[in-house]
Amino acid sequence: MGSQTSMLQKARDTLELEAKAIQAMAARLDEAFEKAVNLMLQCRGRVVVTGMGKSGLIGQKIAATLASTGTPAFFLHPGEASHGDLGMITPEDVLLLLSNSGETGEVVALLPVFKRLGIPLIALVGRADSTLVRHSDVFLNTSVEREACPLNLAPTTSTTATLAMGDALAVALLEARGFSPEQFAARHPGGSLGKRLLLRVSDLMQQGDRIPLVNEADTVRDALFEMTAKRLGMTGVTGSDKTLTGIITDGDLRRWLEKDPNLLTRRAGEIMTRNPRTIAADALAAEGMRIMEEKKITSLFVPGPGGTPQGVLHLHDLLAAGLM
Repeated sequence: MGSQTSMLQKARDTLELEAKAIQAMAARLDEAFEKAVNLMLQCRGRVVVTGMGKSGLIGQKIAATLASTGTPAFFLHPGEASHGDLGMITPEDVLLLLSNSGETGEVVALLPVFKRLGIPLIALVGRADSTLVRHSDVFLNTSVEREACPLNLAPTTSTTATLAMGDALAVALLEARGFSPEQFAARHPGGSLGKRLLLRVSDLMQQGDRIPLVNEADTVRDALFEMTAKRLGMTGVTGSDKTLTGIITDGDLRRWLEKDPNLLTRRAGEIMTRNPRTIAADALAAEGMRIMEEKKITSLFVPGPGGTPQGVLHLHDLLAAGLM
């Protein structure tokens, strides 16, 4: 038990130390951050992120975050750069240089090339008196008091601080660009976020002969047959002008059967629930899901021109699309 308590305390100490480092970094942010954001906003090429070792791994994440939030970016491995990958860089780009010490040999060795191209350099570095800082246009101080590693050697707190600074840049750029949810979804079409933000009701709704419908003058028996055939647990009810006037659900039939043994011979218009919930065809499917969850229903009709049913969105459609 004592060992477990010690491990938990060490974990808490680590998290608190890294949280304090990020808070300290936030407190010392100044106009250099604004300058960095403006350089990236004005960039007509791409933001190129480079770093070695653990800084390189953090750099890959920063580049991915920038690219997915509206700032074209990619990661350049400094070791591969001098073997041909420097050809990826153009004078239109901006460089993000990641290094806790600011003296990483593989990155420092690239400085003459960057300078010759005249590319703006932004250093995310932990030492203000380092080589990378002296040769950069903007210095973002990512220094930490100490690493979480008990030996104060393994990059832990410092990499967390650099990652947080990268996130801060990405969010600031996102806001400055007016980046929308639709733009985010366009960059994530394969994930659940993309589906939530891109799919419209018209993409999922049942249409044509798959829409369960009866007329007000039809019998409840007819409605039951229609519900059984279309297998959506309900049917819409239309008036003489073909507009949607009501809905009959499985639950409605059960409740009516308890009080009327002759239910099947009654007219659909007598037992239907009037003014059923509807949703527009161009609405987001996620909005349909929200309404169904809020109202505790499983279907939404989609009105067409003149109020005639154009489609119906069912809970099963949302499930099949991976939205729930």
